Amino acid sequence: MIMNSAVSFVINSILLGLGLSMDAFSVSLANGLSLPKISRGMRISIPLTFAAFQFLMPMIGWTCVRGLAKALIVFQRAIPWIALFLLLIIGGKMLAEGLRRDDKEEKVLILKPAALLLQGIATSIDALSVGFTIADYNAAKAFTASLVIGGITFVICSIGLSIGRRVGTRLAGKASILGGVILIAIGIEIFIKGII
Repeated sequence: MIMNSAVSFVINSILLGLGLSMDAFSVSLANGLSLPKISRGMRISIPLTFAAFQFLMPMIGWTCVRGLAKALIVFQRAIPWIALFLLLIIGGKMLAEGLRRDDKEEKVLILKPAALLLQGIATSIDALSVGFTIADYNAAKAFTASLVIGGITFVICSIGLSIGRRVGTRLAGKASILGGVILIAIGIEIFIKGII
């Protein structure tokens, strides 16, 4: 019985990680498309940022559920609006840069730390609600589940970034436009899923 419970816990944590990492995967793909020539450090920083936020948000949700449940229910209604707002800003900026850029210039775009943090928040804010679903876990189980979610996110985002970089190199000047459109689409998708 204990073995079944442990297996169920691991499977649930992996499935949560896969489900929650899909938005971050898409944004990593968009980053790779628009930034095919990024440094090795950024190739680690991007998935690490998404993984850190995907780890932190369920832990924050879990912690808050134990003390601030009523306030968080009100905040949960704002999550789709916040994600939409952040991704529209980031995607719109990327789209505008892609449209302004001359195809002849081989300029290497840089993802600024503030933009990366906003992406991390926007793609993981829905993970806050996972803290509500794991509220009955003790601290060790909540930490472990969040760690699994973060680890899976890191791997998935590394794959997305790698795919995006390969495709982005072939798309040259159009990649930033495509990346911006993808981010805007993700924002709209999160918003629609959140209000339905």
